[in-house]
Amino acid sequence: MTVYDTAFSATTASPVFFDEEHQMLRDQVRRFVETEIKPNGLQWEEDGMVPRALFRKMGEIGFFGIRYPEEFGGSGLDHRATIVWAEELGRSTFSGVAIGALVHTDMASIHIWNAGNDEQRRKWIPKCISGEAVSAVAVSEPGAGSDVKGITTRARRDGDDWVLNGSKLFITNGVHADLYCVAAKTDPEAKPSRSVTMFLVEKGTPGFSVGRQLDKHGWRSSDTAELVFEDARVPATNVLGEEGRGFYEIMKNFQNERLVIGAMAMGEAQVALEITLDWVKGRNAFGAALWEKQAIRQRLAMLAARVEACRQMIYATGRRAALGEDVVREVSMIKALAGELVNEVMYDCVQFHGGMGFMRESTIERMSRDARVQSIGGGATEVMLEEVAKRM
Repeated sequence: MTVYDTAFSATTASPVFFDEEHQMLRDQVRRFVETEIKPNGLQWEEDGMVPRALFRKMGEIGFFGIRYPEEFGGSGLDHRATIVWAEELGRSTFSGVAIGALVHTDMASIHIWNAGNDEQRRKWIPKCISGEAVSAVAVSEPGAGSDVKGITTRARRDGDDWVLNGSKLFITNGVHADLYCVAAKTDPEAKPSRSVTMFLVEKGTPGFSVGRQLDKHGWRSSDTAELVFEDARVPATNVLGEEGRGFYEIMKNFQNERLVIGAMAMGEAQVALEITLDWVKGRNAFGAALWEKQAIRQRLAMLAARVEACRQMIYATGRRAALGEDVVREVSMIKALAGELVNEVMYDCVQFHGGMGFMRESTIERMSRDARVQSIGGGATEVMLEEVAKRM
């Protein structure tokens, strides 16, 4: 066990911010990572997907329901549980697996809970919790990523249906999801913030198809797709929330999403430091371990300090979010800071691994590729900094 792991074990992680049930969840997720994800992760990287059986197993254990009420089959925990869940999945070193699960729990199905009516919740939430149904959220398009108001997918009313036309891109779980939370413009003449509506689109809907599975730089074990809507007919009962309020629903959940991505990134950064610490202590150069080189150990020490500072901000913000406080400014800071910091950590960890850090057989090489998107997905760093600047 490394000094980092000792300092941040499942039983000592910030009791100021976490209760005993959160610590128990951390232990449980960490065991699952060791027994179910790590032994199979390399094969899933080759396959470009994780098997549905893994999602079912996660659901059976209860991981997919940690934030939902017990009456729906959940555990009724708060934002802090989400942070634990995301951080421990980030520590798995297989972030493609992590993001697939996190999109389902905290970026897609949560839209049904936040905006759905009672019938929609009772139909879908138990299936999402059990892992019977996998969900995806479809907002990004070829010409609109962080700029949600710029989406061009259209939906027009036709009797008791809405007819969708357009495409979505970079959709995690896009190939294998059963249910998609899709953003489309329903009133192009309205002001941008009132022109978007969210729809529940089920797999098999006529006119809806997966265009292609995308070939990515990192997150290789998550399936990511282009979605195509060609006169896709969706029942009016599948409108998610109020017509014209989709932009606000998306913005509302972005805060949860960015907190989750920040926690995941710090899990990745932490384990990368642990792996690299072990490497530099065991690797000799010029008659001594790399750890004996002052420049290396001081650089790792500074990175460890910055990761710990970012983690503590995430914990504090999660606690405030659990209390219902407005944390838009803080989660925007977290998304920008964590996304940049995890890439800085990975850059130096690859450097200190030397030639081995450049080899595909190296864990740190895979992690460095996975981390690159953390400053892009869920809100690019530049967009996040503008959100912070608005509130200064």
